[in-house]
Amino acid sequence: MFPLKHLSPTAISRALEKAERYRLLNQAWAAESICLDILATERGQQRALRVLLLALTDQFGANLSGGVERAREALAQLTSEYERAYYAGIICERRAKAQLDHRSPGAGFIAYEWLREAMTWYEQAEKVRPEGNDDALLRWNTCARLLNESTHIVPRVEDKVAPAFGE
Repeated sequence: MFPLKHLSPTAISRALEKAERYRLLNQAWAAESICLDILATERGQQRALRVLLLALTDQFGANLSGGVERAREALAQLTSEYERAYYAGIICERRAKAQLDHRSPGAGFIAYEWLREAMTWYEQAEKVRPEGNDDALLRWNTCARLLNESTHIVPRVEDKVAPAFGE
């Protein structure tokens, strides 16, 4: 095992810029690592938590399993009510898109459920959004358009099976 080296508190600002740059370069794993280093130095650093959450959701396409829980762990540490609701929606929306990209059987049903959950979170964020910030509305509309325009993203239909023998 290699012991990790610790950032100095004065390096956090530059490290955050690097993490955001790595996300833009589609190197979410590198952004995640930097954010973990920042959080080891300054626990609860809000910008690092947001970038970490986004870096984790960037990786949903590669791994559909544990990423949601890790993103929700970062989400729970956000202090803003608006951001907790907004980023909860982001987690769900990105999970839905990753599910669709995998094209596995039932993906449309699963994506529908994730998108509807995202829309619920965006509605909560809309209620507490800062004045002039319509990001939650934009994300809600994106989900709505995806649902309206995609015939394969539909709710699961419950099969009602008749009993084999009369009751």
